[in-house]
Amino acid sequence: MFWKFDLHTTSHIDTLLEKEDVTLTEVMDEDDVLQECKAQNHKLVDFLLRPQCMEDLVTFITQEPSTDVEEKVKYKYPNISCELLTSDVSQINDRLGEDEKLLMKLYSFLQNEPPLNPLLASFFSKVLSILIGRKPEQIVDFLRKQEDFVDLMIKHIGTSAIMDLLLRMLTCIEPQQLRQDVLNWLNEEKVIQRLVEMIQPSQDEDVSFLHILYKIIGVNFDNDQPDQTLIHSLVQETVEQLLSNIFDKEKNESAIVSVIQILLTLFETRRPAFEGHMECPPGMSHPSFSVNHSILEAVRPRLKDFHQLLLEPPKKNMMKTTWGVLDPPVGNTRLNVVRLVASLLQSNTHSINTELINLNTLGVILDMYFKYIWNNFLHIQVEICTAMILAMPPAPIDIQPDTEAEHVKESILIKHVRLNLFIQAYTSNRLGS
Repeated sequence: MFWKFDLHTTSHIDTLLEKEDVTLTEVMDEDDVLQECKAQNHKLVDFLLRPQCMEDLVTFITQEPSTDVEEKVKYKYPNISCELLTSDVSQINDRLGEDEKLLMKLYSFLQNEPPLNPLLASFFSKVLSILIGRKPEQIVDFLRKQEDFVDLMIKHIGTSAIMDLLLRMLTCIEPQQLRQDVLNWLNEEKVIQRLVEMIQPSQDEDVSFLHILYKIIGVNFDNDQPDQTLIHSLVQETVEQLLSNIFDKEKNESAIVSVIQILLTLFETRRPAFEGHMECPPGMSHPSFSVNHSILEAVRPRLKDFHQLLLEPPKKNMMKTTWGVLDPPVGNTRLNVVRLVASLLQSNTHSINTELINLNTLGVILDMYFKYIWNNFLHIQVEICTAMILAMPPAPIDIQPDTEAEHVKESILIKHVRLNLFIQAYTSNRLGS
């Protein structure tokens, strides 16, 4: 019977490691080296933990391979080194996370001039990420000791792997108190403000900074009780500068959409449950409807610019559909402006409501609703605006202390929408006759 035979095979690595002069590259050339490492082969792990081996593994992922190496195997050893260091073997994590000399060698990768090698950057980010997950206190303490860490991260933020590493620091550090300390630290270093200062949307590559900024802000709202330390650092002056970058300089549609997404994230700290439906929202005193007043004040003077985008959107080629020609189509910019208006209505701020009425922004949106009768994305947003207006109480009006408050019986927005609907009906009847 076949089970009478000993089918257990000994890995060739065990035999190889018995050689006194075995080298790291010889071991890495073995096909099953990663499998044996993850299986915590004692001989292999002990070999890898040797000081010179650990140093060589870190060197492979932080230094450019020699130009003499054949292209198809150029990144063979850096790739295997990364896999070995991130195999989640506790002994390797401990050695790498507690040896400051190794950490400094790893950290030196950030000190290279941009642009970083994207493949090596991904290896570096992967190794540091697992250390952040397994040895958070040691790694955070080490990084905070490096005075140029934040400067280097911002310097290389255009490299996607470095951006991912920063996002990981904001979301994956445990315990909660340590993550709070990291957020406070990054807030003190004015990370968001410094990113805003780097944005010049007339250049296509700088749109990525807006995307990064959006992600950094967005990750603060992933949990049920988001930390808003970084969000509160977006004071009125910073938002004003962000809006100035997209309106006062050469306009870039991608930049405009990215900034609107940032504002939506700030305004919609909790997306209403009724989004996409005609159900009315819950009581407007719910915490989800609270918005930083200074940010609203930064946006209010720019409502005329957003309104103008509805009237004169970025040029779009006409679009042929099964039922006719759209010239111009709604476009991503106008759709996002309508989403922004819906979010502003959610704040129920008198000054914002008044400005929207004076500009007749809601009238323009209703015109779009009836013009683009097959655009469900637009219709959903208009329905949300309508549900907001019908559900909200009259917005409180700022009054002087020595005057008496007068209760507003009906929302000025409801009157405004009713008037626009009347005009729409009257116009339709005239055209029909």
